[in-house]
Amino acid sequence: MLKLYNTLTRRKEEFQPVGKVVTMYSCGPTVYNYAHIGNLRTYVFMDLVRRTLKYDGYKIKGVMNITDVGHLLSDADEGEDKMEVAAKKLKKSPYEIAAYYTDVFFKDIAALNIGKPEIIAKATDHIDDMIKYVQALYDKGYAYETSDGIYFDISKFKDYGKLSRLNLEDQIAGARVEVNSEKRHPADFALWKKAPKEHIMQWPSPWGMGYPGWHIECSAMSRKYLGPLIDIHSGGVDHIPVHHENEIAQSEALEGHKTVNTWLHGEFMLVDGGKMSKSLGNTYTIAQLEEMGYHPLAFRYFCLNTHYRKKLNFTFEGLKAAETAYSRLLNQLYEHKISDKATAPEVIEKYRAEFGAAVDDDINIPLALGILWTMLKEPASKDIYALALDFDKVLGLSLDKAKPAEKEKIEVPEEVRQIAESRLAARKAKNWAESDRLRDQIAEMGYSIIDSKDGYTIEKK
Repeated sequence: MLKLYNTLTRRKEEFQPVGKVVTMYSCGPTVYNYAHIGNLRTYVFMDLVRRTLKYDGYKIKGVMNITDVGHLLSDADEGEDKMEVAAKKLKKSPYEIAAYYTDVFFKDIAALNIGKPEIIAKATDHIDDMIKYVQALYDKGYAYETSDGIYFDISKFKDYGKLSRLNLEDQIAGARVEVNSEKRHPADFALWKKAPKEHIMQWPSPWGMGYPGWHIECSAMSRKYLGPLIDIHSGGVDHIPVHHENEIAQSEALEGHKTVNTWLHGEFMLVDGGKMSKSLGNTYTIAQLEEMGYHPLAFRYFCLNTHYRKKLNFTFEGLKAAETAYSRLLNQLYEHKISDKATAPEVIEKYRAEFGAAVDDDINIPLALGILWTMLKEPASKDIYALALDFDKVLGLSLDKAKPAEKEKIEVPEEVRQIAESRLAARKAKNWAESDRLRDQIAEMGYSIIDSKDGYTIEKK
């Protein structure tokens, strides 16, 4: 039985889907810039959830949004829209910016073997749905109008803060200096923003020309495609205190009941033990790692070695170690791939059960990887190889690409090369005694020489 850690209840719970098909909403990217590896760890996590569900036999209807409007520079509704800022900086339209970075994002996740959810929902394609959602909240008394937009009144939602475990007084006391005196409470959040004339992205609404708030996008699109109650909502832990808290408030206010059964959150990625952020200049993209010579799946393997609910510290030493381990994994698996021998069925079933138990225990991939490594120590067997490929339905490491180990390139001292050339000359002259003597001399120096029809090769002993 699959158990998942529900952020809302702070405990592992047996997963019981509402219907025959699992409904899952995953917060997607704001496509104003490149996704960095910290962002991508969250999508690896999303992919592992989906793969585990499928491995357990569930069918999934998943939605991931593409935020191409409405995400302000601050999650607290301050500053400009991120899409507008990028457009001005690059002297392109927001739509051109969105199209470019969306394309790059999907190339990145493809390189990491991250599967796409069944539905990809662009915010700009769902403006009418969001307007109707805001109007419904307004009509129910949960929203109010100011000179610059429509805001959600968090004091009307008694459970506000239940996801992050913050009470209303803490939210108000901890808010930054209020920039909008018309807001009833500093923590009230924008559902719809009225746009100045120069704002590029704006649409007609009952409140004049404007654009949606970031939080309303996910609630509206989740409801449209998945209904009023879904099984799983996933995202990064950075979404808990603001974005997901606000989603819960507006969604439950509209529906009058719980709208998500299980909230799943992936932890932060650190860099050299500290915070990773674009503002600090210590972020890396998958393309940059590739330029440095790292395979994208080495990064995926790096992510898989730490449980999704634990912080992951990125260092290049750690990435290099992961790449070495991943290469060794493919090498060891190759010995099983080329074997024609079998393994006892009870041994195979033991490993299958252990792997299944690991992934069903809140998607414990580090433990599952350890089971795979232990299994590969068994005598070479085609059955072990087949089971490893079955495990890879969850791991997503392209284990079918198992390959023989590459021989280590060695630096041969010039003196050894000269002796090898002298020996080759002796062999051509059929001076076998001299040839043997030089071979022994090379051996004493720690090297061996292997003859071939084309000459010879030198290996370290």
